[in-house]
Amino acid sequence: MKLSLDQDEQILGLSNIYSPPEEHSEQPREEPKVQEVDYHFDDIINDMSEIEVITERKDDSEDLEEMAAQSPVIKFVNNLISDAIHKEISDIHIEPKGKFTRIRYRIDGVLFETMQMPLKMHPAIVSRIKIMSNLDISERRLPQDGKISVVIAGRAVDLRVSTLPTSHGEKTVIRLLDSKSIMRGFEQMGMELDVLTVFKEQISLPHGILLVTGPTGSGKSTTLYSALSQMDGDRLNISTVEDPVEYELGFCNQVQVNEKIGLDFASALRSLLRQDPDVIMIGEIRDNQTAHIAVQAALTGHTVLSTLHTNDAASSVTRLVDIGIDAYLIAASLNAVLAQRLVRKICPDCKQIYQVPENMRQYVEKTGLDSQQLYYGAGCDNCRKSGYLGRIGIYELLIIDDIFKDMINKDASVVNMRQAFHQSGQPSLFDDGIKKVQQGLTTIEEVLRVTEMYERGEGNVQNDAY
Repeated sequence: MKLSLDQDEQILGLSNIYSPPEEHSEQPREEPKVQEVDYHFDDIINDMSEIEVITERKDDSEDLEEMAAQSPVIKFVNNLISDAIHKEISDIHIEPKGKFTRIRYRIDGVLFETMQMPLKMHPAIVSRIKIMSNLDISERRLPQDGKISVVIAGRAVDLRVSTLPTSHGEKTVIRLLDSKSIMRGFEQMGMELDVLTVFKEQISLPHGILLVTGPTGSGKSTTLYSALSQMDGDRLNISTVEDPVEYELGFCNQVQVNEKIGLDFASALRSLLRQDPDVIMIGEIRDNQTAHIAVQAALTGHTVLSTLHTNDAASSVTRLVDIGIDAYLIAASLNAVLAQRLVRKICPDCKQIYQVPENMRQYVEKTGLDSQQLYYGAGCDNCRKSGYLGRIGIYELLIIDDIFKDMINKDASVVNMRQAFHQSGQPSLFDDGIKKVQQGLTTIEEVLRVTEMYERGEGNVQNDAY
């Protein structure tokens, strides 16, 4: 069916929303003209028939709400969310600019622009999202956070919504939280067998602290939830303290931090310790109080899992000292630290042998790789011309044995801890990444990107890629 659409409705035609963006020219962007647009009504109806929004709508008579309730706007937002879930996109960015609104997807950790639309459509789209997430559509001067629960083809998915006032309007980010993605086995996450065996042993210990470290978006929550799923929830009292609770887990008791009413990590942990816990998962150790209670819980016979923001496993010990925990308490309570990153996988549909340039060959051979057996993705429609599809983890695992306990008590500096880890012979993040390159799963450029080898002066090959 073909319809003649005005400028506002035209942008809601979904025939070209998800095609790769064209290169931007230096010429001023022209406003869309009235034209015949082929609506894909069958696709839209299918998407709408399988999406069920669980929300409470506020009573509000503002014009923005009326705009947000118009059928084309509802169709557009529903289709945007449904398509993102089906394509396993982690975030949707809706960004107002000077003359248009840009929509970008975060795919495998990297943002891609997917479309541009007239700026005057922006308030209606944002208001529709606010209504779905039960936010105040009349408040456009302050940031707001909300949540949407949807069911796609029988699968429950939670969406976290964040709005932020900018100079051209409210920037809106929707994060997709699919519980299906966190229940994968460690093998699917990319753990090598030797690391996996030792890590599972650490999970089964009756007491002590197990830390998972890495930057935001490195998969720490997935690792912790997967570790909890390996435990016997029927025989153990498993509790978590999170900010926010990202995934609903049926086998444990989850506590949502709410600092506005005084329920912070420390107070929630104190209460949990009176609930006869066996396993406690803390979303993040941020301060001295939380760290101190975690240490005390570990020393009194509880298993504690948590995250910490450090660059590698060895520096986690120093971070705890900086927070204010005595070295002897760290040595007595800390069992192991797992550091991790996520690297993009080479697309299997366009995977090809990589001809290593001469200026890179010497560096590649220093890593022990065979320069004749390296692969990369040439780029295809399946991977959006990026050469990558999906992600896999790289890991380093530090076991706090008696030797490390003695070192912590003597000198817990970053230099000493890293030197001791290197001397232990355990593979580092970079070493594990090189294994993934040898297996043809990823590229050297990806490993260097996430392990910060550029900043360490170990070589700069990014500009010489392919």
